[in-house]
Amino acid sequence: MPPAYDVVVAGAGPAGSSAACECARRGLSVLCIEEQGSIGYPVQCAGLLSLAAFEECAVSRNSILNVVTGAHIVPSAGDPLVIDAKIPKACVVDRAMLDREMAMAAADAGAEFMLKTSVCSVKNNKVITRGIDGHREIPFRILIAADGPRSTIARSYGMVRSPVYLAGIQAEGMCKSDPGLVELYPDASPEFFGWVIPTGNDRARVGLCGTTNVRDRFLAFVKRIGLHSDLHFVTGTIPLGVMPRTYGFRTLFVGDAAGFAKPTSGGGVYTGVRSARHAAAVAAACCELDDFSDTALVEYERRWQADMGLELALGYRLFLMRQHLSVETVDQMIQAMNNPAIVKEIVRHGDMDRPAKIAGVLMKNPSLLRFFSPLLLSGIRSFL
Repeated sequence: MPPAYDVVVAGAGPAGSSAACECARRGLSVLCIEEQGSIGYPVQCAGLLSLAAFEECAVSRNSILNVVTGAHIVPSAGDPLVIDAKIPKACVVDRAMLDREMAMAAADAGAEFMLKTSVCSVKNNKVITRGIDGHREIPFRILIAADGPRSTIARSYGMVRSPVYLAGIQAEGMCKSDPGLVELYPDASPEFFGWVIPTGNDRARVGLCGTTNVRDRFLAFVKRIGLHSDLHFVTGTIPLGVMPRTYGFRTLFVGDAAGFAKPTSGGGVYTGVRSARHAAAVAAACCELDDFSDTALVEYERRWQADMGLELALGYRLFLMRQHLSVETVDQMIQAMNNPAIVKEIVRHGDMDRPAKIAGVLMKNPSLLRFFSPLLLSGIRSFL
């Protein structure tokens, strides 16, 4: 039997590589297991990161393709709402390149990587793997599950998962759009929205997420936008709503495996990397004390809850509210926000990663209060 690693990380996306890197830098022996043969593929992300999210990744700027300053929100009827901060707010990245750079940083810190290998199950403090080297049993002291929205590890433990899963489709190609603004189309997918993300040189990523009829909606949306010569087709799954318990069985769940995607945008890099850093800190403490009980592991949940728990809970409430809004009501909300004073407040307080502040500001505006009244009645003020 090979000696146990201090930490085994399942998954080499941004959350997994960040966890592996932080654990290795703390002097722990780390193995990161990735089912794909090449880190970063297949791409399952729109590739739009807030500047804060990009900074969390701690990589060079080599993966940045474009920088945007705001958004162009297009209703089904009425005037578009333009929110332009005139300064960089987000970047469009080559996710494969970003993922590889994060994995290289983890390897440089001392983490080992095992590619073309998947975790099939967990038993007796060992991960059971299947891959290029056949079946293996790899002992660990603590496991960090970063194995995505359909987490095999969570299923093997029988843990309760995220309550909602969105399906997403995106294509990239030639498309005329403002290179400095992301375009959002709420009516393209009534449960969520559609997007046009400019990558520069008259190219864009066009996609949407939803729960039903996603393919048909996507095809109609692409035709509506006028995307041509698509070269890169992406599909993916986005979990919304954090699993009720993100620890147990000597395991900490991070990123999409725990359901940390932001319910307001579907993005998961910022929350995934932050959750990974909290997991690494707790993993190091557990290894030092040789204590892997739930009493020790619960510190992880305390940490991420204090950091972003309220934001994720508010975002999920907003997502649930969205499910009850008609296309006409959404159009009315956009028109109500199409006011210079409100736009100024959005530019001033808006944050892609932490929507609570701007939600509080908008809810206090008399012209918008009627749209948010269901949230207020459900006790949303406790989040603000």
